[in-house]
Amino acid sequence: MKPNLGTADRAIRALIGIGIIIWGIAAGSWLGVIGAVPLLTAVLGFCPAYRPLGINTTGKGGKGDGCCGGGQCSR
Repeated sequence: MKPNLGTADRAIRALIGIGIIIWGIAAGSWLGVIGAVPLLTAVLGFCPAYRPLGINTTGKGGKGDGCCGGGQCSR
């Protein structure tokens, strides 16, 4: 599992995850458990859905010289 989430992406996911969990507790709803998904991806720094889509927000580019977010450019 190579990290594919940048700092800002991880922070936003953590805030959203915590927010959903807090809402679930306050509302007394089991749907707050859904907040564990973005929180877990933020902690791990890896989003499985990003891999097949070729998304990498770490700023390292993933492959090549970092050109075009993953080395998939036309130059």
